[in-house]
Amino acid sequence: MSTKRVRRLDLDIVIIAPVQEVFDAFTAWTQQNRWMVGTRVEVRAGDGKSVGSVIAGWTGVGPLGFWDTMEITLWEAPYRVDVLHTGSLVKGTGTMEVVALPQNTSRFIWSEDFELPLGVLGAVGWPLGKYPMLAGVKRSLTALKREIESGASFSGHA
Repeated sequence: MSTKRVRRLDLDIVIIAPVQEVFDAFTAWTQQNRWMVGTRVEVRAGDGKSVGSVIAGWTGVGPLGFWDTMEITLWEAPYRVDVLHTGSLVKGTGTMEVVALPQNTSRFIWSEDFELPLGVLGAVGWPLGKYPMLAGVKRSLTALKREIESGASFSGHA
């Protein structure tokens, strides 16, 4: 990955639930549409819960959107999953991590290091585009928190 136009996003949220429960929820890939704004995820290769598995997320509305394909590069259940974005539009790395806090509470951390698409146009557009992106991820993490804390079931990891 070129470091020339790499941008980083870091967001986190405290969830009143044990680490395993948070991990199970965010790694239930095919159920991410319950909390991830405008995205549905499918497992394309492997079991979705091991290094080398490939997942893909369709982000958009109806037919307008794009596929974000990712290969799982680290699987440390129930604490961390790293991915490599391999799509034509989204490239870079991502980390989803759960940290145990006191009183059966966890911090879920979402981090992305990605290359801006569209060359100079992407670099110029980033100052405007990052805020809607941050707002969407923040809204998604809040929805994840709400789902988990309401006692919603996330069966399986894939």
